[in-house]
Amino acid sequence: MALSLDGFIARSDSSVDWLNKYQSGKEDHGFDAFMASVDGLVMGRASYQNVLTFGEWFYTKPVVVMSRTLTDDDIPDKLKDDVRLSNQTPEELMAELDGKGWKRAYIDGGKIVQSFLSAGLIKDLTLTRVPILLGGGIPLFGPLQQDIDLAHIETMAFQSGLVASKYSIR
Repeated sequence: MALSLDGFIARSDSSVDWLNKYQSGKEDHGFDAFMASVDGLVMGRASYQNVLTFGEWFYTKPVVVMSRTLTDDDIPDKLKDDVRLSNQTPEELMAELDGKGWKRAYIDGGKIVQSFLSAGLIKDLTLTRVPILLGGGIPLFGPLQQDIDLAHIETMAFQSGLVASKYSIR
């Protein structure tokens, strides 16, 4: 997950326009290797709708959008083979995906990450800090029922100023 230095994944209006200057194509910031390590993506409605505004669909893996409000009509025809909707709980969805052979999923979106963390379904986190202060917006993390202890695995710094740190959940 990319987040501002002060911990926000998007502006209050869900805009991620501040990320544009860091997506020049000169550095992939480890994204290609990360995507190669997952079987697919699980994202929330807001993240999905935001990605649709980018114009280009850059995911090559299957995507499951968790939503109770979207319908199949909200999936563009060109994405019908790549994107599906689910209104299951995180536990139900991961059990289904496990049954389909998924071993590792990229969980994307603030509320979705929070719900998967609460359910104990996140094994590791890669947090990429973008050198910008937004001063407000949508935080990646919210209230927790209990502390979540992390172990640092590695940190990578990029010429663009982004810093990616990987943690495992203890």
